[in-house]
Amino acid sequence: MRISGGVARGIPLVVPKGDAVRPATDGMRQAVFSSLGARVPGAHFLDLFAGSGSYGLEALSRGAAGGVFVEKNAKAAACVRQNIAAVCKCLGRDPSEHLALLEADALTVPLGGESTPDLVFIDPPYEIIPEVASKLFARLTEVLAAKPEALVVFEAPGEIELAPPGWTLRKRLGKGRGQPTVMFFRRDV
Repeated sequence: MRISGGVARGIPLVVPKGDAVRPATDGMRQAVFSSLGARVPGAHFLDLFAGSGSYGLEALSRGAAGGVFVEKNAKAAACVRQNIAAVCKCLGRDPSEHLALLEADALTVPLGGESTPDLVFIDPPYEIIPEVASKLFARLTEVLAAKPEALVVFEAPGEIELAPPGWTLRKRLGKGRGQPTVMFFRRDV
């Protein structure tokens, strides 16, 4: 698994052994970032259920200004820390500058620190999506109140349909049933 584009393209990412995480595939991340295009440079991101940090680090490699990774699994968080160091080294950037890793539960961590994110990446364990999706969107409605143009990028299996109140599905990438798909949501204003 590697960074698929931008300045840090080709940098390998460390993933915890076992089934603690299910990293987004290189192909899926390429499709997501092709769709995001000009929204990434200078953006601030929030990477919930970060796993290896692949979505946030891909954004960083492609010019994002900074962001916050949230991961509660200690082994996965250690991998995110290593991956941040590797990508920042390639970018010639201080890992502590405009980046943070919070070892916390994405459902309870205080969100909305110094800058409201432009992009929110959500890639939870698939089995908990029915339980957590509505809670996440309710929290993000508050967190993103100051930035109605912010996008939420949510990875889920193709058979899951999400229709959070107050949000509009703008685009969906992926092959459908039984395959990972990514949905792009924006708040209704």
